[in-house]
Amino acid sequence: MKHKALKVAMTAVVLAVAFAALLYSSLGESLQQYKYVDEVLAAPQQWEGKPLQVHGYVVPASIGRKEKSVEYVFELQGKNGKAIKTYFNFIPPDQFKDDAEVVVTGTLAHDGAFHATSMTAKCPSKYEEQAPKGTQL
Repeated sequence: MKHKALKVAMTAVVLAVAFAALLYSSLGESLQQYKYVDEVLAAPQQWEGKPLQVHGYVVPASIGRKEKSVEYVFELQGKNGKAIKTYFNFIPPDQFKDDAEVVVTGTLAHDGAFHATSMTAKCPSKYEEQAPKGTQL
């Protein structure tokens, strides 16, 4: 009888560990911290090397692109004017331009640069209420 109870207990433990591992691997991407540039720059050493999503605005005239590649570098700034140098090595979204509001996903390096693996550009003007033609606001 004890032998059967031990088998049931061991099976339950194995299933619980397997379920936890599956849950962690499927939720791993969504476990990233979502921070604003100002929050990251307030304590950058706290965020070094950790998966992170950073929200900010592209500094005008800061976008650079390596010729014949999709390697971009730009400054991402917060509301207080401080900026993080950001590297991105993929095709950016269509709305990526000066002053664009973006969220980059990646990691903060020891040197303070952010290495993004994905980017989402927000386009608020697309959703703002438009005045009917011929009327003034």
